[in-house]
Amino acid sequence: MRIALFSDVHANLPALQACFKSMDEQHPDAVYCLGDLVGYNIWPNEVIDEIRKRGIPAIAGNYDEGIGLMSNECGCAYKSAPEKDMGNISISYTNSIVKPEQRKYLRTLPAHIRIEFKLNGTLLNVLLVHGSPRKINEYLFEDRDEQSMMRIMEQANADILCFGHTHKPYHRILPAEASDNMPCRHAINIGSVGKPKDNNPAGCYVILTLDEHTDITKKDSLKVEFIRFDYDVEKAAKAVEDSPLPNDYADMLRKGY
Repeated sequence: MRIALFSDVHANLPALQACFKSMDEQHPDAVYCLGDLVGYNIWPNEVIDEIRKRGIPAIAGNYDEGIGLMSNECGCAYKSAPEKDMGNISISYTNSIVKPEQRKYLRTLPAHIRIEFKLNGTLLNVLLVHGSPRKINEYLFEDRDEQSMMRIMEQANADILCFGHTHKPYHRILPAEASDNMPCRHAINIGSVGKPKDNNPAGCYVILTLDEHTDITKKDSLKVEFIRFDYDVEKAAKAVEDSPLPNDYADMLRKGY
């Protein structure tokens, strides 16, 4: 089975459309969205409608939760007062344009999705979250202490943990010294479709491939592909500049930070 996972669209409709075009060429068996459909750009309603039209199961991101509740707080960890001020403009603008039906959809999204496989006579648990299993807006960066990451996954009963929120893709196999015949876990950040922060403006999503040979005791038996795709970044950046949103968000799209 080939599973496509994407996250953090952040109201960037041109990026989502290009993502779907790329994804359709991959012919996945299932598609899931890991949240943050809205914020930072002008197309929150259109992004929601596209995902609903395709019947894609989605979970709530922290921004979706804030907008769904019509809150002025998105749960974002801004590092400075200017960043927080820009964020306040973004959430206020998003709240002003999201329609009632789309807001209701955001408000009722689930917190996580668990997929349980029975392969090789053993259970394999795949857990999809936005930030972490513990908190919707917890950041699981690649350099998190191994013991901490292992503890989070063990407590959540996740053999494969897929998440977004940081907008920086990576795949870690835990423990780091795992070898064949030793049970291991996979932590996978699937990156961002509409607001990458890894110095690459191209959007990103993941294809997971599980087959009859996938086994938690064989660290290389799970295939994880990070798919990068180009989209009309300038169209998305100009939309920001032509809106009440801060122009800094346009620069972030152009430079991928």
